[in-house]
Amino acid sequence: MGTATSPSFDTETLRRGIEGQTPETLLSLYADDAELRVVNRNSQPSHPRVLHGRNEIAEMLDDVYSRDMTHKLEGCVIQGNRAAYSESCQYADGVRVLSESMVTLRDGKISQQILIEAWDE
Repeated sequence: MGTATSPSFDTETLRRGIEGQTPETLLSLYADDAELRVVNRNSQPSHPRVLHGRNEIAEMLDDVYSRDMTHKLEGCVIQGNRAAYSESCQYADGVRVLSESMVTLRDGKISQQILIEAWDE
């Protein structure tokens, strides 16, 4: 993956944040008032899990990064104030998770995100 950038949103920072061992770098990409909607097997599209603000997003990321798993940024596309990226994860026991995100950017930070996850069952 290259290091495509927009004026203030860098896919290399996104990669380091996703693939890192702690959530701090990834959390730094979110606006203070960001909204994150999560759709997965537990939070269906009609009732997504909605997180408001960096504090709630930080709690979710702290939980995710406390697990024995790896994360890999598979690709990212940025166009104007929108970005989309794919992430693959694997737990130590071999269970895999694939997620797709569509984000809206404001002043180089993620202001809105829709995250769709699929898990091995």
